[in-house]
Amino acid sequence: MPRPASLLAVLTPDEVTKFTSGPVLAELRAYAPEYRQVDPTGLEPAVFAAIVADANPEVILACWRTPRLPAALPPRLRYVCYLTGSVKHLVTRAQLEAGLRVTNWGGAISRIVAECALFHTLCCLRHATRYTFLIHRERGWRDRWEEVGSLYERRVGIHGFGPVARALVELLRPFRCQISVFAPDVTDAVAALHGIRRSTSLDELFGQNDVIVELAPLIPATIGTVTERHLRLIRPGGVFVNVGRAAIVDEAALLRVAREGRITVGLDVFVEEPLPPNSGFRGLPNVSLSPHIAGPTLDRYGDATAFALRNLRAYAAGQPLEAVITPETYDHST
Repeated sequence: MPRPASLLAVLTPDEVTKFTSGPVLAELRAYAPEYRQVDPTGLEPAVFAAIVADANPEVILACWRTPRLPAALPPRLRYVCYLTGSVKHLVTRAQLEAGLRVTNWGGAISRIVAECALFHTLCCLRHATRYTFLIHRERGWRDRWEEVGSLYERRVGIHGFGPVARALVELLRPFRCQISVFAPDVTDAVAALHGIRRSTSLDELFGQNDVIVELAPLIPATIGTVTERHLRLIRPGGVFVNVGRAAIVDEAALLRVAREGRITVGLDVFVEEPLPPNSGFRGLPNVSLSPHIAGPTLDRYGDATAFALRNLRAYAAGQPLEAVITPETYDHST
């Protein structure tokens, strides 16, 4: 296999442990004649820029803790293989326009996040939080069991249609749900291809489904787009789940609606994290909470690594890369 001239791996010791097993690290070290690994912990931007300039790599392997690349990239740099998700803190749009190739984990962990959305949906329908309080704390039993529901043949609305939303559609298949999606890139043709319905507005999405799952990307155009009016369109007994980005929703309005108890809510993300000890969401029996752990779970970090290795091998062989970040996808990603 042809090899790039050099690889600079910018990984903290913790990232090395979580993402690179012994065989993976050995493959990385053998990937290029010039291999260098640097721990970015505590590095000032100027120091990091000097390290990158000195290494002058053809390929950079980056992760969550990698600092932003310097504006003036080293002359040999052609490809940045990012192990994880959003690259907006790492590279600029101008660098992409100038020809820098960048990939991220694409859909490698989407099924794991979708699994968390499914978990919260089931918890809400089964009133898991209320029964946890009732059985553990109050020594109760089946109070209000008639309010419990099943996911089978429910109407599910998804806001956004990125990789996680598409993975969720597949997880919902066995439940025979009628799935609607509102997203600007979902055309009638895309809807037909995925066996979903296209909602023409957020009003329609929230008003015509039993379960709403929030998975839109967080960009300036989506901040605060889910308002109290939308939340109140959810029928009594309905479900609202957010495992995407908290700031898309008016969180104060969501808390007001949740306190009324007319819907159940599942949340993995919050505007302020960690969730403050005095948060109004804590202790609500109709709210399922998790501490931003939708994914990837530690046991599935290897999925992201395997995806990155496929791209690294493809680059070395001059083959097409997967999950390439273009200026257009950069604009529309979280």
